Amino acid sequence: MDSVEIMPMAASVVVRAAVVPNASSARTLLVRFWPVLSLLILLGAGTWLSTLIGDVAVQRTVIEALIKVVTVVGLYLFVGNSGVVSLGHVAFMAIAAYASAWQTCCEALKPITMSGLPAFLRDRTYDALPAGVAAVLLAGVAALLVGLVLMRLSGLAVSIATLAALFILKDVYSNWETVTMGTASIVGLPTYVTPWIALACAALAIVVAYLYQISSWGLALRATREDEVAAAASGIAIYWQRVIAFSLSGLLMGVAGVLHAHYLGTVSVDTFFLGLTFLTLAMLVVGGMRSLAGAVVGVIVISAIADVFRRFEAGVTIAGTPWALPAGTQELVLAAMMLLILIFRRDGLMGGRELKCPAFLWRKSATQQTSQLS
Repeated sequence: MDSVEIMPMAASVVVRAAVVPNASSARTLLVRFWPVLSLLILLGAGTWLSTLIGDVAVQRTVIEALIKVVTVVGLYLFVGNSGVVSLGHVAFMAIAAYASAWQTCCEALKPITMSGLPAFLRDRTYDALPAGVAAVLLAGVAALLVGLVLMRLSGLAVSIATLAALFILKDVYSNWETVTMGTASIVGLPTYVTPWIALACAALAIVVAYLYQISSWGLALRATREDEVAAAASGIAIYWQRVIAFSLSGLLMGVAGVLHAHYLGTVSVDTFFLGLTFLTLAMLVVGGMRSLAGAVVGVIVISAIADVFRRFEAGVTIAGTPWALPAGTQELVLAAMMLLILIFRRDGLMGGRELKCPAFLWRKSATQQTSQLS
């Protein structure tokens, strides 16, 4: 065979060897990270629609839902992967919210109402970004310290212990008047949380939770969830795996606390107690606590239902006739929904599954990249 003919054939073989792995890699990445991409697309589309509509009430609902996404995803990172229910996670929201408030509140107000603060907090006001980062780190450190103590327990004892930690924080913050203003609200916080900032934080929480989920740490912790004895016999350090997840979860709860404080512009210890605890847990149960998609879907479904019934409770006019539901209807509906989910679909709406990449997308991606072979 002529050498002139051999050279094009050799070049063709090289091209095939280079393109096929690239096509396979792109397809693998698309399939592997589709659970995250799909959730980000869903939340991004909802945020864009809310800004397009321009209704203030709709935008408020979207911002609140996105903050709840950060909260429930943070709760899922520990509860969903470990199978251990924590009833005290909102304590880390309170720690971060108050820490951010101490740094960003008005300088003229703090010496009068929070005279017990250290001088570097009492006499200075810090920018929102470094204050938020410091507050989140403080929540993470608090979660680490609490986890080092409580993660030696197991089963129901952990749930009761975390609830006890929440009560301790509530009692301390309610009576530490020179630092937290007691049961009164700290006001005058800068309100900088927009739909897009809330979306960015929700996306960050989802990415962090998913990266942990597919990591060796996440796999090891889920092994302890399925069979604790077998996992321990396989050499998995159950205690340390739970401490790691608990600490990361506390960091994300800290992000939610900072968002909550700077969305409302006020902080009160009563906000971070049993009501928020059981609401976030209900969202996780309804969506399905064994999947990241379940955490996000649960927030979307319950937020939408709560907003609809809140509007009906406030009163609406249909065909010229005013209608209003009795106060408390939304709570009854949410309770009934939780009961139905627990009875008929114990794994939640998502059934413990993540959103899968549609076949036509990865087939199309692979076809486009391998078409160069022909």
